[in-house]
Amino acid sequence: MRIAPVFPALILALAGCGDTAKLPVSAGFGPDPALPPPRHALFPTVNIAPAKGWPPGGTPMAAAGLAVQAYATGLDHPRWLYVLPNGDVLVAETNGPPRPEDSKGIRGWISRLIIARAGAGGPSANRITLLRGIGGNGAAAVRTTFLQGLNSPFGMALVGNDLYIADTDAVLRFPYRNGATQITAPGERVADLPAGPINHHWTKNIIASRNGSVLYATVGSNSNVGENGLENETGRAAILEIDRANRRVRFFASGLRNPNGLAWEPVSGALWTTVNERDELGSDLVPDYMTSVKDGGFYGWPFSYWGQHIDTRVRPQRPDLVARAITPDYGLGSHTASFGLVFYQGDLLPQHYAGGAFVAQHGSWNRIPRSGYKVIFVPFAHGRPSEPPEDVLTGFVDPQGNALGRPVGLAIDHSGALLVADDVGNAVWRIAPARVAETGEAGVRAVR
Repeated sequence: MRIAPVFPALILALAGCGDTAKLPVSAGFGPDPALPPPRHALFPTVNIAPAKGWPPGGTPMAAAGLAVQAYATGLDHPRWLYVLPNGDVLVAETNGPPRPEDSKGIRGWISRLIIARAGAGGPSANRITLLRGIGGNGAAAVRTTFLQGLNSPFGMALVGNDLYIADTDAVLRFPYRNGATQITAPGERVADLPAGPINHHWTKNIIASRNGSVLYATVGSNSNVGENGLENETGRAAILEIDRANRRVRFFASGLRNPNGLAWEPVSGALWTTVNERDELGSDLVPDYMTSVKDGGFYGWPFSYWGQHIDTRVRPQRPDLVARAITPDYGLGSHTASFGLVFYQGDLLPQHYAGGAFVAQHGSWNRIPRSGYKVIFVPFAHGRPSEPPEDVLTGFVDPQGNALGRPVGLAIDHSGALLVADDVGNAVWRIAPARVAETGEAGVRAVR
């Protein structure tokens, strides 16, 4: 019986000796990323940074001219953030729900090992925590349990006095009163979301339309490339539109393997999303991406990637769908696991960041060497990405290859600082100009 733990370690060791990138991760960035021939292997390349957490006083490293402080620590797997109109910050402390059918077979077994190694194998806290103001040490002055008893919550959106929470299987509505530090009323089920015993990509994000009449919800695929059966992909790999008044649900866009971040681009008014693309085609494929989302648009998954590049692993093929697959707007590097997305419209950070997009890259598991594990900034001009990305927050992996933290959700607080949810470091980080962090000016503004 003592041999059992050795076998998973052996599998991981063999997989970790897999495909090595021939191109720098930067080759997967931009509107025209490099797309070398795919490479196939019996076992996937596994090269995840083992979750370790931050040492006492440890923090990630901010770009020149910026400083990072811990806004909240000791959280339980914080994944997503939402800032209320009064400045309160909501944090979804959440993890994956039970998924008994997502762990079968050799690939399911490897998947479980990867999840555990990444620090995401524990039970979900299933709560929303509220953070308010800033104390003298830079941390939140008030911290309360805002909502609990949820089911792997993720996305949040407030429309009027209705607070919507995207659980893994439904969008719920709760009554909200300005300034409330807790909601005890039961949630009303507004719309079902695809879940079930596989529920491979369980995170569901939501955003309200500009006029608040509809919600948009992200739903990831139930597999890498349909290997669990295309019949199990009904309603998935898509952004759904939910009418608040009549609760009708329709496809807004499809063929998006695992969309997560949602944000309104301030110049064009277009909805943008970040998408995690497919694995197991080699360390150099396929670039994750951010893109504007067209109503009725199809973005390729699972039949093709980056427009009309056919994935021969998928059966049966659908040349009719491939023919109309939309090429994404901007590559974010292969296997970077790009999640959080926010356009900067504040006035606290340097003017250089105005109108551009911050993106949180949770970090790769299927690439040698690793990619992601940082927050980047993509400059925009006239509603489009205009320059190469820049590192904003790094240092999440130590010299020994351990993950001290992993960035996921992003938000801009009322002072204009950037907030970052770190689900391995169990913290929310706050990034402001170095001069402001030193003087405490931003803290005074936020408390007001």
